[in-house]
Amino acid sequence: MTQLLKVSGISKSFPGVQALKDVQFELNRGEVLTLVGENGAGKSSLMKILSGIYTRDAGSILLDGEEVVIDGPKAAQRLGISIIHQEMNLMPHLTVAQNIFVGREPRFGPFMRERELNRRADELLKETGIHLKSRDLVSSLTVAKQQMVEIAKALSFNAKVLIMDEPTYALTESETDTLFHLIASLKASGTGIIYISHRMEELSRISDRVTVLRDGQYIGTLEKDELDIPTVIEMMVGRHIDAGARPTARGSENADVMLKVEGLSTRSLLKNVGFELRRGEILGFAGLMGAGRTEVARAIIGADPSEGAIIHVEGKKVKISNPSDAVALGIGYLSEDRKQFGLLLEQDVNTNVLLASLGDHANSLGFMKTEPGKQKSRDLVTSLRIKTPSIFTTTKNLSGGNQQKVVIAKWLARDCDILIFDEPTRGIDVGAKEEIYRLLDQLVAGGKSIIMISSELPEVLRLSHRIVVMAGGRITAVLDNEEASQAKIMDYATRSGDDKE
Repeated sequence: MTQLLKVSGISKSFPGVQALKDVQFELNRGEVLTLVGENGAGKSSLMKILSGIYTRDAGSILLDGEEVVIDGPKAAQRLGISIIHQEMNLMPHLTVAQNIFVGREPRFGPFMRERELNRRADELLKETGIHLKSRDLVSSLTVAKQQMVEIAKALSFNAKVLIMDEPTYALTESETDTLFHLIASLKASGTGIIYISHRMEELSRISDRVTVLRDGQYIGTLEKDELDIPTVIEMMVGRHIDAGARPTARGSENADVMLKVEGLSTRSLLKNVGFELRRGEILGFAGLMGAGRTEVARAIIGADPSEGAIIHVEGKKVKISNPSDAVALGIGYLSEDRKQFGLLLEQDVNTNVLLASLGDHANSLGFMKTEPGKQKSRDLVTSLRIKTPSIFTTTKNLSGGNQQKVVIAKWLARDCDILIFDEPTRGIDVGAKEEIYRLLDQLVAGGKSIIMISSELPEVLRLSHRIVVMAGGRITAVLDNEEASQAKIMDYATRSGDDKE
């Protein structure tokens, strides 16, 4: 293969932080180089240097054998380096064509030449094999197709190097397959792709080589035939992680029933769902996309309407009409989308931690007693090992794993005995996942009860004492961890929903 990009000795520091130190890697034409590392390893800083958002303090960047200076995003685009960020940057009220060529529309004086714009977009989409219609509104597209618009926009700059940051973050399995087919065609055309992912199972599918960063430094590069997931993980975190671990039996079968649900149905999907959650256990929910796992959680807390449900909390029949009722009963819900529903990203850590328990820190006149609240936040930051300069740091500046811990802290500050975790480790790295796993283990050891919804079967098996399997809005099986396996879970997850064991 012909070398396309060579990065050597890249260093970057911010006040009090050495983000990158002597980092190196090479990218060839027509290959996928996967870049992995924990949150805080330096991946984002390195990509921001390549895309012109940051300037490097030291080191060199060679493109097609010539040293280049990337002093801004436009300079990167002129050089043929494009980046697709994890958070999509599209305007939903505009068409596909308008999004692809935003700011570069063909014009006749002050007027946009709509027909020429659509022609150029159709031509680009055909060349790249992206099956979209130039005139469709972006708001009408699925997340996967919106991702394709981002790719088309990046390629419209004649990209030689395409950086993809967590491109499958919000995609289904079939949508991921579509994306991988597109990546294969881009490789065939000679485009070099830097692919950033936390999903270890993707490495062998997509990578020609894997480069590992840790603590802002280059650790090593593995060729495709050397790829071994345990080795990659150990390189990332600097220690061995037992990926096959199972939860320790707690004898919770005789424990108090904290939550009992019977006859939970909804008009659109759920049919007669019922289960029990015991004190000190993690009850995992598994199933394919659309099986109804999140719908169960939202119906329980009153976020979505349900029909016929009988709910008992600690043996007492209760009525939950809205999320406030659930919180009052000691039920905390951690949404799969922490950024939209779990956090106020522009507010500091202290505000987010106290968000669900503001009433506990107010006097009789309704004014906040600030010092007790601050101390509560500091105690939770310490006990949960949240990496933040202070409780007054803006939450959006924390890593994904630490943001997730802030959401957990919010419900611990409220002292909820029942916690519902929906995709608790989505979008965070392997090391941060292990910290979340240990935290969940500690919570149930302390008497909390957890419902844990996850699309990752190894995670379900790693954490759950019992596993509820769903298909088509119904429960098809409830398995003890000892008898469960990925194959058995998938068997029940692919049933019609009418067969239950």
